[in-house]
Amino acid sequence: MITNAYLLEVMENVKKRNQGEPEFHQAVAEVLESLEPVVAKYPEFIEKGVIDSIVEPERIIKFRVPWVDDSGKVQINRGFRVQFNSAIGPYKGGLRFHPSVNEGIIKFLGFEQTFKNSLTTLPIGGGKGGSDFDPKGKSDGEVMRFCQSFMTELQKYIGADTDVPAGDIGVGAREIGYLFGQYKRLRDEYTGVLTGKGLTYGGSLARKEATGYGLCYFTEELLKDNGTSFAGKTVVVSGSGNVAIYATEKATTLGGKVVAMSDSNGYIYDKNGIDLDTVKAIKEGRRGRIKEYLDVHPEAEYHEGCSGIWTVKCDIALPCATQNESNEASAKALVANGVLAVCEGANMPSTPEAIHTFQQAGVFFGPAKAANAGGVATSALEMSQNSMRLSWSFEEVDEKLHGIMINIYKSASAAAEEFGMKGNLVAGANIAGFMKVARSMLAYGVC
Repeated sequence: MITNAYLLEVMENVKKRNQGEPEFHQAVAEVLESLEPVVAKYPEFIEKGVIDSIVEPERIIKFRVPWVDDSGKVQINRGFRVQFNSAIGPYKGGLRFHPSVNEGIIKFLGFEQTFKNSLTTLPIGGGKGGSDFDPKGKSDGEVMRFCQSFMTELQKYIGADTDVPAGDIGVGAREIGYLFGQYKRLRDEYTGVLTGKGLTYGGSLARKEATGYGLCYFTEELLKDNGTSFAGKTVVVSGSGNVAIYATEKATTLGGKVVAMSDSNGYIYDKNGIDLDTVKAIKEGRRGRIKEYLDVHPEAEYHEGCSGIWTVKCDIALPCATQNESNEASAKALVANGVLAVCEGANMPSTPEAIHTFQQAGVFFGPAKAANAGGVATSALEMSQNSMRLSWSFEEVDEKLHGIMINIYKSASAAAEEFGMKGNLVAGANIAGFMKVARSMLAYGVC
């Protein structure tokens, strides 16, 4: 809860200027609450207007996306790009194609991205974009035509040294390929303007695995710092997209047993441990539904309703689906079942009430802006490879990713302790991410 009068005023202004955008309000409130001891120690952040500026996007681009479906009918969607903060580098953040996308959600994601990118220590600012287009159920031709129309407008505002988008929910290798192809066609440039590209045209090894692997590297470091590890632990992973699949893979490699995964319809529980090859065949191979897992493993259970996954008893919970998927009731169920650690693979998947429940119960909690930064960190490594016209091996990228995630944990932990909140990684991540951006903004003067 915010108590500082100045920060309360900033929060009220955010609500007035951004009405009807609860996800954005939630993200800003969490950061401002963490910054109370920071502004007490560094009043220049107030005097120079840094915090007033940091909650306001530098630029918002909103546009119409017309495209033609397979029946010849013209469809209209909305496109967005929020270029939130470029104090430490070009805007960097994914594109999300999902019916839930609106300006408020993109602003929340761009705001979070600013601090997440700062935590990586790499020179990238914060941005986010997307559309309310739903690629689910669309043909390859329809997705291609949409992506080409979307990029026809977006290409005016992005570039390798300006703004470098990547994938997010609904934007995988197929979509990135179509988007990059249209950018290249229109601009006659072969540059690192998008990350998450295919390996044949400038992509990085380990990028596909990076967010899920990074989540587990962060979680393992958190567990290690508290005298334990993944070894022998039961793990629940929500979602079954890219992040969830590779979090499951790495958690298993580290000695954990993942027993449940989900999609937007429901969840599966397999007491013998999830057969990841089957999940990959369903989700990566044919974009099917998670309930098809039972066609191969009839001994497993399928339950309608994805939120029920948090009633499954586990030692470690990794929410990897979407924002606010875990509420207070979910958190209480996890705590009652003895959960040891919760680390976020999705963006803001836990409500404030859920986070409070975890913290009050002494659960080790890793917030998204720290725990899921592996994807954007490896995107920045892809940018480096593109700039140098070379590629690193999987092992080289994975080693760099591992080191980055360990450093993120250590930075967040140290910042929390420095400001009297030892063990509070939510506050620590917010503070550590903020300080680098804020000091850069101070150096620029009013801008």
